[in-house]
Amino acid sequence: MAPEHHSGDDELGRFLRARRTQTSPQSAGRTPGPGVRRTPGLRREELATLAGVSIDYYTRMERGKETRPSPAVIDALARALQLDDAEHQHLRDLAVRAARYAPRTAPTPSRTVRPHLKLLLETVRPNPAYVVSRSMDVLAHNPGGLALYAGIDDWPATRRNLARYLFLHPAAREVFPDWDNQIRGCVARLRALAGTDPDAPDLTQLVGELLLKSPDFAGLWERYEVTGRKITTKTFQHPQVGRITLSFQGMALEGTPGHRMGIYTAEPGTPDHDAMLLLDLAAPHRAEPPSKHER
Repeated sequence: MAPEHHSGDDELGRFLRARRTQTSPQSAGRTPGPGVRRTPGLRREELATLAGVSIDYYTRMERGKETRPSPAVIDALARALQLDDAEHQHLRDLAVRAARYAPRTAPTPSRTVRPHLKLLLETVRPNPAYVVSRSMDVLAHNPGGLALYAGIDDWPATRRNLARYLFLHPAAREVFPDWDNQIRGCVARLRALAGTDPDAPDLTQLVGELLLKSPDFAGLWERYEVTGRKITTKTFQHPQVGRITLSFQGMALEGTPGHRMGIYTAEPGTPDHDAMLLLDLAAPHRAEPPSKHER
């Protein structure tokens, strides 16, 4: 399956179509008409009626031929499709982008992690921690931060990516007991990013690879979900330390657009904390301290 090309003026229609086909008439307060429905979810005319716009106007939006819908129309569509707050905001962002879209080559975000952030990763040990790019490339880590994802160190550093690990590493399904939830949240995050910056090379390369190599990814990508379950704890079935459940906190890093730090914690004195400490001590690769010229 070749990756589909996304442009700013058709991404709005793609999102609307995906949400429409996943919204049942019953949930939208409509009684399905007689006969066999060839289209899953709402028909175009049903959504247009619910949103108070003409069928022709809505059809043009979905086909990428109407790129300047008013905020009132966007809000009406969001209500009709029962979008949550994050999905509603994503729809607004897509509408703004469609109105001003001009093809461009987006620069590849920097992969450089500043020395003091590497030092911070060491400071929080034995808590596993890492820095990832917006497309989930692992840019820096402490020993436990990499060791939690059992087997990811089999790959060269440039291929270590949390999304790639979830879908393509043979150990991932065993490591994550809730693998199905993990992959849905992962795809939703990538979908949200790609929707508002569809030509970004870091995203298109990763998405293209996963579409080609993972039917699970391709199926979720087609659903166009942009919100996932907010994960505050993660459970790992780790081959070295067994089952371990850790609290998770992700945070954006100032001065590094798109970079985020993830830190795992456990209450001292608990079996999870003991397992976390063991993982830190047993990890084969230590994060290197910043060199003198970086300080």
